[in-house]
Amino acid sequence: MDFVSMATSHDERARNSSVAVLPVGSFEQHGGHLPLATDTLIACIVAKAIAELHDVFVLPPITISCSHEHANFPGTVSITSSTLTRMIDDIRDSLRSQGIEKLVLVSGHGGNYVLSNVAQQANADARTILLYPSVADWDRARIAAGLQTTAHDDMHGGEGETSILLHYASSTVRDGWSSADHEAASRPDFLTLGMRGYTESGIIGRPSLATADKGKRLVEELAAGVAPHLSILGC
Repeated sequence: MDFVSMATSHDERARNSSVAVLPVGSFEQHGGHLPLATDTLIACIVAKAIAELHDVFVLPPITISCSHEHANFPGTVSITSSTLTRMIDDIRDSLRSQGIEKLVLVSGHGGNYVLSNVAQQANADARTILLYPSVADWDRARIAAGLQTTAHDDMHGGEGETSILLHYASSTVRDGWSSADHEAASRPDFLTLGMRGYTESGIIGRPSLATADKGKRLVEELAAGVAPHLSILGC
């Protein structure tokens, strides 16, 4: 699971990229069959796949973020949205000091809503931040990869996430994934009740549909799909 860049300072000097890629994950419950670090692993996997197609500076991941909707599940650890914002701001300042103006935030956790505000605010002055993948990017990639569920219905620990880890990090997937399905398509009070209001197991989705091939195709589609967004960013 070598998803973190092992590049040296000399490597990055030679690369001289104007674009950095920052995986943003989380440390939160993913039921009984996926690890707490699932979102971080997936963000790193997607970031690495992007780097195989584009000459970018890949940063180590942010491993703890805003997982408050999972707060009453053991193992989940969160920081505040303001702390996450400050971390992004500090990283951008450090990158700018060495001439890197563009930042791609590869988000593996849908609950980091504040990242949308960070990107919008930054891009009001100049196009400098890409938040990827968007919901539309995930939807397109899921269809192209042959997934049977939608991102909404398969929001947590389901077909998509399990498929990715089955291919790229199979040793992290525990037994029981093929019988862990739980559906909760209607979640009108999610921001009030959190995950516990709609699932006891911590899963919302259908991991039983997962395959390693779907996971490989899903990441490949996501990596290929970043190109038009980078173009808009001026990269």
